[in-house]
Amino acid sequence: MLIAVVLVVLAVFVTAPLRRAARLADGEDEDPRIADLEARKQAKYREIRDAELDREAGKIDEQEWRRQDAELRREAIGILKRLDELEAGRRKK
Repeated sequence: MLIAVVLVVLAVFVTAPLRRAARLADGEDEDPRIADLEARKQAKYREIRDAELDREAGKIDEQEWRRQDAELRREAIGILKRLDELEAGRRKK
């Protein structure tokens, strides 16, 4: 389950610049809601990486890291779902 979540997050992360470039090449304006969610997504990814580094450095124990990691990933998935909904709505127009 965790591997699937990581793969989805990674796929969306890697393809985001390509999707954005395609929209801009098509002459579409950037939706400020999408830009905000993209910024929040990047911030959440940094939080996930920081938590992993804290665990590796011994700043937090395994149990705390697992709790924190699960919460951060749930939040990231929520952001990704909202992004997908907004982008799907834009494609329908």
